[in-house]
Amino acid sequence: MHLAYPAVLAALLFCTGLYGVLARRNAILVLMSVELMLNAVNLNLVAFDVWLRDALHSGQALTLFTIAIAAAEIGIGLAIVLAVYRNRGSSDIDRLRDTAETDDAETVPAGDSDDHTGTGNGTADQATAPAGKAKKAEATA
Repeated sequence: MHLAYPAVLAALLFCTGLYGVLARRNAILVLMSVELMLNAVNLNLVAFDVWLRDALHSGQALTLFTIAIAAAEIGIGLAIVLAVYRNRGSSDIDRLRDTAETDDAETVPAGDSDDHTGTGNGTADQATAPAGKAKKAEATA
């Protein structure tokens, strides 16, 4: 068996998966593209194992571990996508960037502390005001 045939097929599968990861906006399609890339790697592992005539079949054993890791990855990935879909109503990757929490704490300039003495000595409240934390507490209550 020529090594070029499975290697070219694996390269095509990997490139198709890479295009799917970079171009798709749906999270499930991105996960499917990642699985396609992992299968291309598995095909290379088995092809090189057969080509090298390894007595221990190390490539095939490593492929089994890769399949197990891919199954766990897709299970966790689908659970995350379903949780996001239930909360947001969409599995669009561009809209997932809105889920990042930012701290809205305001920075108090030096000399504008609450004691109004004009000394400008910093207290713990000078670095960050608790406004951002209070907004988060009100939002969760």
